[in-house]
Amino acid sequence: MSEGRSNAGGTSAPTVLRMILGRRLQDRRQGAGVSLEDAARALRVTPLTIRRLEKAEVTLKPLYVEKLLETYGADQQERDEFVAFAERANEPGWWHTYRDVLPSWFSAYVSLETGATTLRTYEPHYATGLLQTRAYARSVLSGGFPNDSDADLERRVNLRLRRQALLERSDAPTLWVVMEEAVLHRVVGGPEVMREQIERLLEVSELAHVSVDVVPFTAGAHVGACAPFTYFRFAEPELPDVVYTEILSGAMYLDQRSDVVAHLEAHNRMSLLTSDAQSRALLNHMRKEYS
Repeated sequence: MSEGRSNAGGTSAPTVLRMILGRRLQDRRQGAGVSLEDAARALRVTPLTIRRLEKAEVTLKPLYVEKLLETYGADQQERDEFVAFAERANEPGWWHTYRDVLPSWFSAYVSLETGATTLRTYEPHYATGLLQTRAYARSVLSGGFPNDSDADLERRVNLRLRRQALLERSDAPTLWVVMEEAVLHRVVGGPEVMREQIERLLEVSELAHVSVDVVPFTAGAHVGACAPFTYFRFAEPELPDVVYTEILSGAMYLDQRSDVVAHLEAHNRMSLLTSDAQSRALLNHMRKEYS
């Protein structure tokens, strides 16, 4: 992520394994006392290319990885381990089969989501994708992609629902959702679809690893009243916390500490504007409204 920011409207952002490998290569280079310039000469590339390799902004070719490790004085076993990791990092994830309907900038999101141990989201407009029902997801996606064929729309829906499987894993991440009350009033797909969606939110909020906070209208103006965002935290020490936020033509992936902390503090402040009891009361009230 260049300078901690990646505007991924037209480029591919790094995936989890590429990020880990890039950080490990950087640590290995610095540990060996090799400069960017010396590493670049070994590959006959520019120092900028080495920096981009270490930031996982480009594909890490196994031959490049092996040559760099040789330059850093690594033995054959270590070189083999890094090459094997590079080959794994270059393997397409399960979501690759949906590449015809998956924007390049969002494939990185699915990778980050799959590898995270903690997810914290803010949603001002819709129920978050990981908690959407099929009917609700279809209505949201048909509005977002009005020119899709029925077949493409169904594939987008199936992709969204398949992502939800991570919440059922034995090592499922912690998911903390903060949404605006406006989400419950935006009638997506009609009253029956909304009632089913709210029942889904009530159901999953009972899970130990899922929290759903609803910020009421009475909270007024607050620090997080902005675009939706998702915060990712990982178990791997090489990976920084990452924040994803959407723009009209794509997305941004932020890993500068100041950016991450600002979003994390906003999420914390918004969660204090409601309580579990108040959130459930709002959900139950709106479920009755749609009955």
